[in-house]
Order: sequence, then structure tokens, then C-alpha cells
Amino acid sequence: MAAPTGFAPRSDFLRVLFERGYVHQCSDFAGVDEAARAGRLTAYVGYDCTAPSLHIGHLLSIMMLHWLQATGGRPVALMGGGTTRVGDPSGRDESRRILTLDQIEANKNEIKTTFTRFLRFGEGPRDALMADNAAWLTTLNYIEMLRDIGRHFSVNRMLSMDSVRLRLERDQELSFLEFNYMILQAYDFVELNRRHGVTLQMGGSDQWGNIVTGVDLGRRLGTPQLYALTCPLMTTASGAKMGKTASGAVWLNPDMLDPYAYWQFWRNTEDADVGRFLRLFTLMPLPEIARLEALGGQEINEAKKVLATEAAALLHGREAAQAAAETARRTFEEGALAESLPTVAVDRALIAAGLGVLSAFGPDHAGLVASTSEARRQVRSGGLRLNDVPVSDERARIGPADVTPEGVVKLSFGRKKHVLLRPE
Repeated sequence: MAAPTGFAPRSDFLRVLFERGYVHQCSDFAGVDEAARAGRLTAYVGYDCTAPSLHIGHLLSIMMLHWLQATGGRPVALMGGGTTRVGDPSGRDESRRILTLDQIEANKNEIKTTFTRFLRFGEGPRDALMADNAAWLTTLNYIEMLRDIGRHFSVNRMLSMDSVRLRLERDQELSFLEFNYMILQAYDFVELNRRHGVTLQMGGSDQWGNIVTGVDLGRRLGTPQLYALTCPLMTTASGAKMGKTASGAVWLNPDMLDPYAYWQFWRNTEDADVGRFLRLFTLMPLPEIARLEALGGQEINEAKKVLATEAAALLHGREAAQAAAETARRTFEEGALAESLPTVAVDRALIAAGLGVLSAFGPDHAGLVASTSEARRQVRSGGLRLNDVPVSDERARIGPADVTPEGVVKLSFGRKKHVLLRPE
């Protein structure tokens, strides 16, 4: 989104966000701009703890927090230790699975480590802060909550919010528990203002209704002026939802997606998305991005490698990113069997008895295809290779003779997806 007609950002924060393409909506551009320019902007983004890792869909808002800190503001990463117990209905057709308190706590602890790659934490006035809404939501008295907070919410307006309206229009059940989610999120905003001076909430565009509800609640409760700012929901140039692959979500935790696979995700970017993703997901200077974006033909692949390495370096560190890039170079340019390819252990007895190729490529082992039926289709189209040799027989079995001198079996799906099976 370009800056609104007649509005020219004076703060580095909004200038960077507009130049790089982070802005979708804002409740008051001038107000946010002035607070950022004066060096008194503290903003937060909330992250529920529904899994042991955030995924690439969260990365845009994490980058917004990074740029806030880089331009003199204070970022707050809010862990949803409380709201995870309720469940956000936004964009969903069914209720979230209810997690135990131990599961939520374990997920929260895993997620925390991601932010240290993007934010600087400490005790200084501009150091990032990590908060947990369980600190105030779990101590609320229900009657007092209804009386002091609930009376400021119109059910008519809540029913008009996309997160609620779309669920009801699709005749999908919406529990009373989930219906309360926007009240809790709004209260988070007010509580963070009281505790930490937060005046801006950021998030994806699907959170706009919940965020402006918090702005309105703050006004009704007499807090200082609060603001809302959202980023676009990411799709690729072909219209696909970014971060959704055949094998599942693109996780940010290296235990759930290794650096090489993360590097490969960015390397596989569509040509038309390279410049946009360089602006959004790397810290590279804009003139250099413009040079890379202008490359044509086969040269655009070099820009994709830069994108992959710079994005992976932000999350996993420069050393891991360069190792992934070198693994890819050896695999694709030299045809070498690099030891740092993703490796999956398989029972040696299965190999001794003969492991069916369809099962080997499927979710039970390598996970290169989503199902046995998909593996069968890929065999018929020549898309699967065993030790760099196309698999032509869907009834073939992987045996001891297929184990390379390095002690592995190399499975490949297309030109860019590889997994090593290691008998143990």
C-alpha cells in the first residue's frame, strides 16, 4: 500500500514500512507517525501458543516489530498464554483443539526463542519486551469482567465482525468461548497500555476488527489514544497462500523445519515475488534489492539464492544459511551427495526386508509427498528418483543394495527436494 494521498511520513518507522510494503490499514497515520517521530512509540503483536513453533505466516508482523526497534521504537511480543485457552475464530471453520496448560506452557517456551533472532531484548527503554497475557487474563473475576469491561461491547457489532460473521454465514458452529476472544484481545491492548505504555497494536489484516475493538475499548475506559496498524495477508503472485506447502506449514523452529529446507522454501519463490519478498523478509538495502529485482531470464535464479540466504540468515544465523546454500550448490550444480541434506532415520530391518518406494517417499518416512496415491502419480510422471535414478516401478522396493557407500539412500522429488534415508 502506498501512503495515503497528501500524507508523507516524517518518521523513519512509517517511511520504512511504506517503502518495503508492510502497510495495509491504519487507524490514524498522522498519530502513529508523530509518536514514532518523537521516539515514544511502543507497539505490540500478539501470538497464541497453539503449536511449538510459529510459522512463516507470522513472519511479516515479526519483521514489523524488528523495524520498529531499528527505527527507535519499543517492540512488545505478547505471548497468548491466556488467549490460547480460548481460541481465535478468525479465518477458521471449526473450533481450535483445547490444549492443556502444560502443552500451552511448553509451546510458549519453544516459541520464545524465535524472537531473539529478530529483536534485541534487555532492560533499556528501547529494548524489546516479552509479555504473557496469562498474567492478567487468568486472574480476572468473571462478574467484574462483565460489569467493567463487557458492558462496553455491543453484541450487534461483535456479530458484524468478519471473524464471527463469516463463521455464521458458513453455518459453522461458533462457541461462546470463541465469541469472547475479541473481548480478551481488546482488554490485552488496554492492559498493555497501563503496564507498559503500549499505544499501537499491529497484526495481519484479518485482525483489523479485533484490533480496532481494542482501540475503542481504550477510548471508553479513558486510556491515552490507541492506534491500529495491519499488514497484508501474504499470497504469492499466483494467488496461493504463502507458507502452505504440500508437506504442511513452513515452521520457524529449526526442530520442526531444518535450515536447509527453510532455505529451499525461499529458493523456490516465484519469479514475480522475488523483489517483494526481498523487501519484506530481508534487511537488504533497497537499491540492491532493485538491482536484483531487475534481473531477467536465468539470472533471476541468482536473486532467489540471495533471498534464500538472507532470509535464512535472519532466522538461523549466517553460518547455517551459508551451509544450506553450499549444500544446494553441491547437490544441484555438482550432483554431490551432501551430508547436510535433511536426513530421516529408518529401521534397518525395513531396508533388509525391502521398503516399498511409495511408503519411503510418503509421510511415514521421507515426507516428500503427502500420500501414497500422490507418490504413485509421481512415479507415473517420472517425478521421483532413487539415488538420482528415476523410479519407474511403483512396486519397487528399497533394499540393502540401494544403500550408498555413505550409508544412506537418497530420495528426490523433482529437482529441488531431497531427503536422505539412513538405516539405523
